[in-house]
Amino acid sequence: MSILLNKKSRVIVQGITGTHGQFHASQMIAYGTNVVGGVTPGKGGGETLGVPIFDTVAQAKAATKANVSCIFVPPAFAADSIIEAAEAGIALVVCITEGIPVLDMMRVKAFLKGKRTKLIGPNCPGLITPGEGKAGILPGSIHKKGRVGVVSRSGTLTYEAVNQLSLRGIGQSSAVGIGGDPIKGMGFVEVLKLFNRDPETLAVIMIGEIGGAGEEEAAEFIRKKMTKPVAAFIGGATAPEGKRMGHAGAIIMGGKGTAEGKKRALVEAGVYLAETPDLMGDTLIKAIKDAGIYEQCLV
Repeated sequence: MSILLNKKSRVIVQGITGTHGQFHASQMIAYGTNVVGGVTPGKGGGETLGVPIFDTVAQAKAATKANVSCIFVPPAFAADSIIEAAEAGIALVVCITEGIPVLDMMRVKAFLKGKRTKLIGPNCPGLITPGEGKAGILPGSIHKKGRVGVVSRSGTLTYEAVNQLSLRGIGQSSAVGIGGDPIKGMGFVEVLKLFNRDPETLAVIMIGEIGGAGEEEAAEFIRKKMTKPVAAFIGGATAPEGKRMGHAGAIIMGGKGTAEGKKRALVEAGVYLAETPDLMGDTLIKAIKDAGIYEQCLV
C-alpha cells in the first residue's frame, strides 16, 4: 500500500510545454508514472510526449479523469495554477515551483481551507512511490521499493537520505518532499499520520531544518500517536539568528525555530537523532534494529 501516489494515479502536468515541465514530465513517464495529459493555456488540442495537451485543468480532468497534478509553472502564475487545480477537483496537487510570493501562498492556503485537495509544496521535489510512480523531480534511480517512509523539508537531503538507505539495503515505501517555504501545503504531521496508518510502512526517517514550528509539532505527534520508530536529522545547526539559510522558511527569529530546540523536542519524543547528515542511514538502521524490524526492512 502506498500513500498519496500509486500505479493507478492519473497524473497531469501543468506547464508541460515549458522547459522544466517537458523535461521532468518525460522523466516521470520514463519512470512508469501514469501521466495522462498536460495543461498549457493556448496550446489545447496539441500533443507532447505522447499525451494530450489541454487549455485548462477542468478540461484535462474531464477528458482523462486525472486525480493528481504536478505543477511546473513560473512563480507569478503558480498560485493561480494551484487554485485552478483545486477548483477542478484534483485530489492531490504537487507544486514544484520555487519563489512564489508569500502573499500569493496566503491566498492559496485560504482558498484550500475546507477543500478536499491536498497540496504538497511549493518549492519542493515532490514525491515518489518506488516502483509505482513519481510526481516531481526526485531521481528515480536511487530509490528502492521497501518499507521505510521518508519525509523532508529539503530536496537534496531527501536524495541523500534515500541514497544512504538504498546503499544499505533499506527500501522506501514513499518519499515526500514537503518543501522549505514558510507557507506550504502538507506538513510533517500530515505526512506522518499517513505513514502511521500505512501497513506497508514500518518506520520513518524525517529531515527537518531551522525555522518554523513544524518539527516541534511533529515531535508532539510522535510522542502521543506514532506507533512506528522514527529517525531524524535537523539541518542548520550553525546558522546565525535572523539570516535566512537556503529555504525561505529556514530562519531563526526571536530565539524560536532553533536547531537545538527542535532536536530536544524530537529526542524527548523518543526519536533517534542523527547529529550529522552522513549518519542518517545508520541512525535509521539503529532505530529499526532496536524495534526488531531490521530484517523486514531489508530488500
